[in-house]
Amino acid sequence: MTPINVNKAMSELNSFAPIRDCPPWRVISTQIWLAGILILLSFPNAFAESDFSAFWKKFRPAVASGDKVAVAEMTKFPLSMSYMVKAVKNKQEFLRRYDEIFKGEANAAQCFKSAEPHKQSDRQYDIYCPFKDTPKDWENAPIRFIFELTKGGWRFVGLDNINE
Repeated sequence: MTPINVNKAMSELNSFAPIRDCPPWRVISTQIWLAGILILLSFPNAFAESDFSAFWKKFRPAVASGDKVAVAEMTKFPLSMSYMVKAVKNKQEFLRRYDEIFKGEANAAQCFKSAEPHKQSDRQYDIYCPFKDTPKDWENAPIRFIFELTKGGWRFVGLDNINE
């Protein structure tokens, strides 16, 4: 019978395999994996929506159905407004002024049914709408809804009348 070294047996049972016994590629890949996780955790918006079409598929029906709360959640504050119109400072003010924003000069719900987003840059899209009194006059569509890619994903950031 072979004598058993009790101290060695106990130390092997109570410890993980020493790093020096692991193949170098396993140690490096583990370090890279951990570094990747730490980077993702340090940037909470790393998974923010970067595709405008996905955002638009949520925003358009929210406006069409008049879901003020959902639209507010997709809006960046303060919301920039047309010349000589006070900016919308926060969600509460947005909910109060919703009709002014989406039913004022243009009928956004009607416009958004057929309006096509215009890409201004990788970080900005605009939607142009005609006046609500002339909803089929797409040649004169001066009401601009502005969307930008923010740290939290795409957001509605401004309303403008390009004629003013």
